[in-house]
Amino acid sequence: KIFSWKGHGCGYGRNRALCSSLRMNGDQKSDVYVQEKQDFIQHFSQIVRVLTEDEMGHPETGDAIARLKEVLEYNAIGGKYHQGLTVLVAFRELVEPRKQDADSLQRALTVGWCVELLQAFFLAADDIMDSSLTCQGQICWYQKPGVACIYCLLKLYCWEQPSYLNLIKLFLQNLDLITGPQGNSDLGRFTEKRYKSIVKYKTAFYSFYLPIAAAMYMAGIDGEKEHANTKKILLEMGEFFQIQDDYLDLFRDPSVTGKVGTDIQDNKCSHSRTVQIMKENYGQKEAEKVARVKALYEERDLPAVFSQYEEDSYSHIMGLTEQYAAPLPPAIFLGLVHKIYKWKK
Repeated sequence: KIFSWKGHGCGYGRNRALCSSLRMNGDQKSDVYVQEKQDFIQHFSQIVRVLTEDEMGHPETGDAIARLKEVLEYNAIGGKYHQGLTVLVAFRELVEPRKQDADSLQRALTVGWCVELLQAFFLAADDIMDSSLTCQGQICWYQKPGVACIYCLLKLYCWEQPSYLNLIKLFLQNLDLITGPQGNSDLGRFTEKRYKSIVKYKTAFYSFYLPIAAAMYMAGIDGEKEHANTKKILLEMGEFFQIQDDYLDLFRDPSVTGKVGTDIQDNKCSHSRTVQIMKENYGQKEAEKVARVKALYEERDLPAVFSQYEEDSYSHIMGLTEQYAAPLPPAIFLGLVHKIYKWKK
């Protein structure tokens, strides 16, 4: 249920009307979203068929197509489908019901699966990079079948639509952002400014802006101002989500996290000592080195810092939504932020 109300405190007075509306809409539509998820999953069989059926029995390429089918079914199925479903849900919010015919819904489902294939590709590439199976420091993304499939599907389903070129540009822009050259692990380059830039223009762009922007283009909303305003909200939301995700990777439950590495806790680290510990241990896979970095974070009371950041970010995103959502329904943005606020992995 992408836009369901989770009951998180909506204590920001200027947004109470919006929150009240969202709570009502979420209760009324919850059954619809369950059905939409079922429809979305069922559409995948058509995606696979379109991409593989004609060539499956070909004497020269049949084996490769069979492998493609296996790759698609293994990598794209089994997740939560948040990004792909967001395309469908946003499309339904933005397009008048009388214009939501079978063909347009098929296109929305297909574009949603294009987003999911992009997500699957990124995850597969990330897995490979984690094992250092890279070419000149980065994954050879063009060798992955999911990327070519996206453009094949867009051409098959959206070729004659006014949104076709904008959708192509949107997906190309995401690939450019994600597959740029990777830097080295020089600790001096790990600044807050650089981190937030990476988060916004790599994670946030494809996870949050891409699904909504795709739905906007399919709904005929292609104005620069509307997309710029939408991006302001969603990139901030994506930044918050990624910082939260990184935090939860280390502190899954701060209330019960025990202290690790008491030698660090017992000796308050000076700035120079902190830098030295990070240089010696950060980015290493050995358990004891991970523990030393975690202990350093705990000593600096990172859980309390994150808790304050979480509340400040929530308030900021709610304010951006009130300021920039129009002419889009605020529920599109509010549903997303309440999906991730106080989220636990």
